[in-house]
Amino acid sequence: MSERKEILVSDDDIKKQKEIINQMAVLNRDRYPKFHIETYGCQMNVHDSEKLAGMLTEMGYAHTDNLEDADVILFNTCCVREHAEIRIFGRVSQLKELKQRKPNIILGICGCMMQEKEVVEAIKNDYPYIDIVFGTHNLFKFPELLQESLNSDTTIIDIWDDNKSIVEDIPIRRAEGLKAWVNIIYGCNNFCTYCIVPYVRGREKSREPHDILNEIKSLANEGFKEITLLGQNVNSYGNDLPTKIDFADLLYMINDIDGIERIRFMTSHPKDISDKLIFAMRDLDKLCEHLHLPVQSGSNKILERMNRKYSRERYLEIINKLRDNIPGIAITTDIIVGFPGETDKDFQDTLDLVKEVRYDSAYTFIYSKRKGTPAEKMSNQVDEDIKHKRLEELINLQNIISIEKNNEMKGKVVEVLVEGTSKRDSEKLTGRTRTNKIVHFKAKPELIGKFVNVKIIDTKAWTMQGELISE
Repeated sequence: MSERKEILVSDDDIKKQKEIINQMAVLNRDRYPKFHIETYGCQMNVHDSEKLAGMLTEMGYAHTDNLEDADVILFNTCCVREHAEIRIFGRVSQLKELKQRKPNIILGICGCMMQEKEVVEAIKNDYPYIDIVFGTHNLFKFPELLQESLNSDTTIIDIWDDNKSIVEDIPIRRAEGLKAWVNIIYGCNNFCTYCIVPYVRGREKSREPHDILNEIKSLANEGFKEITLLGQNVNSYGNDLPTKIDFADLLYMINDIDGIERIRFMTSHPKDISDKLIFAMRDLDKLCEHLHLPVQSGSNKILERMNRKYSRERYLEIINKLRDNIPGIAITTDIIVGFPGETDKDFQDTLDLVKEVRYDSAYTFIYSKRKGTPAEKMSNQVDEDIKHKRLEELINLQNIISIEKNNEMKGKVVEVLVEGTSKRDSEKLTGRTRTNKIVHFKAKPELIGKFVNVKIIDTKAWTMQGELISE
């Protein structure tokens, strides 16, 4: 069992992975092996899984949804919330019997959870049938780890504490041909007291703009219509680059790329929202009228304990400026209830802020202790029953607002990018508006991948029903 720690990636390291991919492709030419990946967590993890799938595809593996058919099974993990970790260990436990029946199958666990030392120790001790364990910083090295595992009887463990390099040109197998995720910045420097991300994803590292632009141009040439720029905090893009460029500058460059029709981004930190960015959202025709802006709490006391670096008043100032400059913008958010020290008054401050902002929708969470974060050791931890009651009250309030906001859309004609067939009604298609609202409507499958005009005729909290007007 081997463990290694690195911080830099050389050209030889990258060349080695490409050589191994080619070797594996030759080896698998007449074997037709299959892979299966299960992904937990955020869009960053989803995109990492697309890279793993891309490398496996280049090595001659085909994707399968059936675990029994797979020759390689990977779990790409999330550690932001305790519930996710419990689910993942439960799924891994279920594979023990499969490994006994198919001893040659390769089982791997990667992602954020693997950056936690106690998790790796648990895998060593309790899950010896796992073949590969690696983290977030050396994903590019997967071909080498897979090859090593195929020739080894021991668990291959390769966890890096950090990686100062950004490895470009990793093969990517994207899930669909209309919309694509594009990383622009990795890591996070904010150290919110509840969050484990800076410890598992490392410090902020921005990609060079020419690498981002070249990737998006390639996507446009492949027929992708919409891109979503990804980062733990996209607003701080460029702060670490030698050239003077910020996120708004990058958006202007991307807006000029022919073929891309819609641009989205996530996630934004309120402390880094600038007037320049707001004006870019106002002026750029391809930039969608939707912003996900996590507030986390409406209480200044709790925001300070969270180390969010903005006040309630500053947040509301940003919201007002967004709506003044971008009429009809949809605003969504994240909110945590039950953070240590949250009183009834603090929670009421959050409810009052939700009523004032009137979010289109909100992702709401009960505070969960994460080992290694400052909040874990804070005094005045909130009782679990109180947390659940507050969450229920918050959800009920937001659902009412979401329905009211969507009801305002009735009778309006909106542009929809048709993404596919509705999962609940095969006679209907489904797509999203520029404001990221889901719309279902009757139409022929030939319209998938096209932009159409749809009149909204009925609404719910999360979806809307429409009728096709025209392509």
